[in-house]
Amino acid sequence: MAKEKTGGQKAARRRQRKKKGGITAKRKKEFSYRGYTMEELLEMPFDEMVLLLPSRVRRTLSRGMNDEQRIAYEVLKNEDREVTRTHRRDVPIIPQFVGKKVSVYNGKEFIEFEIKPEMIGHFTGEFAMTRGEVKHSGPGVGATRGSKFLPLK
Repeated sequence: MAKEKTGGQKAARRRQRKKKGGITAKRKKEFSYRGYTMEELLEMPFDEMVLLLPSRVRRTLSRGMNDEQRIAYEVLKNEDREVTRTHRRDVPIIPQFVGKKVSVYNGKEFIEFEIKPEMIGHFTGEFAMTRGEVKHSGPGVGATRGSKFLPLK
């Protein structure tokens, strides 16, 4: 019973069972947004596509965007820059933005991310968190007497 170089007899038997059973590698599932593929979303008229989006985004687009939002929207839609930097956190993501890199300001720095199909219907600000994780150390200067007590274990 000599072991094979690729993992032993048990692994060899498993490979044979897979081959025999016709088990193949999983195919990646094609993206669809509310039953429509990415190609169908891109070909769809804007008015029809807006009806598929969540209510908050639909409301933003139907009421009309302000000047700053509109400028950011046009730049994202038409520009072929490598990375588009913006302070606008309230620009809704639509299918035409997929594949573009955006850098959104979070109040301290620009957070860069690539727009993926799963982000459709969200706002750009949702992907640049404004609050960091709080990490407390021991009690600081000016702490009350009660909070200075650290039990020894």
